[in-house]
Amino acid sequence: MFAHNKRLQYTVRVSQTNPGLANLMLEQFGGPQGELAAACRYFTQALGEDDPGRKDMLMDIATEELSHLEVIGTIVGMLNKGAKGVLAEGNLTEAEMYRQISGAGNDSHVTQVLYGGGPALVNSAGVPWTAAYIDTIGEPTADLRSNIAAEARAKIVYERLINLTDDPGVKEALGFLMTREIAHQKSFEKALYAIAGNFPPGKLPGVPAFSSVYFNMSQGEGDTRGPWNSDENFSYVSERDEQAAADGEDGSASVILKKEESKPLKQMADRTLSDPSTNPVTGADLGMMAETTADSALSSPEAGSAPASGKKKTR
Repeated sequence: MFAHNKRLQYTVRVSQTNPGLANLMLEQFGGPQGELAAACRYFTQALGEDDPGRKDMLMDIATEELSHLEVIGTIVGMLNKGAKGVLAEGNLTEAEMYRQISGAGNDSHVTQVLYGGGPALVNSAGVPWTAAYIDTIGEPTADLRSNIAAEARAKIVYERLINLTDDPGVKEALGFLMTREIAHQKSFEKALYAIAGNFPPGKLPGVPAFSSVYFNMSQGEGDTRGPWNSDENFSYVSERDEQAAADGEDGSASVILKKEESKPLKQMADRTLSDPSTNPVTGADLGMMAETTADSALSSPEAGSAPASGKKKTR
C-alpha cells in the first residue's frame, strides 16, 4: 500500500525558467539511469525477495526513488513553466516562440510540442522509457552488484547535470539526489557483503582450473600488469597455443547425431557441396566486363572521330 505525501522529499527552488535545461533533466526522469528505472528495479526485486532484511531495504529504497522521481519531475516542470504558457497561448510571433524553446542548440522543442512542457517519461533525446532498463535477474548476489553499479551511474549523471546549471536552487536539489545515490550504494554494498559466500554470484563454484586464470588476449604496446592480472592473483597466460583449447583437448567441435538426423544432414551437405575446381562467371564479372569494354571504346583512337556520314557521335 502506498500513501502520497504532498511535501517533496527535498525543497525545489528554481530561480529562472530554462526549457533547454529541463530537457536535459529528463535523463533522470525517463532515462536508463533515472529514478523511475531505479524504483521499478528495486520494487520488483523486493517483491521476489525471501530475505526479510533485504526485502525491507529494497522496498524502502524503491519507495524513496519514487520520491526522487517526484523531485526531478518537479524541477523539469518548473524549468518549463515559462515556455509552457507562451507555447500554449501563442503570445509571441512564430519565429520568436521557436527561438525561445529551441535556443542554445537544445532539443527542448520536441518535448514542448509533444508533451506541453510536462515531465514526460522519455530521456533527454526523446526516447521513451522502457522496461528493458530493468536488469534484475532474481539472484541477490548478482542483483545487488547491479544495483551498486546503477547507483554509481546515476550519481555520475547527476554530477554532469550539476555542472550544467548555475541555478543555486536546482544545484542544491540535484546535490541532494546525487548524495542519496551514494547512501544507496552503501546500503546495497553492506547487504551484499552480509551474504556469506557472496562470490562468485549464485550457487555453483567455478571450475578451479580456470577460475584464477588471466588470458592476455590483446597483446602489444600497452600491455600492463596490475592486481587484476598479477601473478599473485592469477595464472597469467600469454602463449597463443595455451590460450586456444584451454581444456587440453584439440579445440574442435563435434556432435553425436541420431541415425535419422545424420542421413538428411549428409544429403543436404552433398546437395550444397562447392566445387573448388570451377571459376563461374558471376553478375559482378559481367558488370566489370561491360565496364572494361566501355572504357576501351572511349580510350580508342577512333573514339573521338566523327563517323563517315558526318553525323556527330553520341553516347
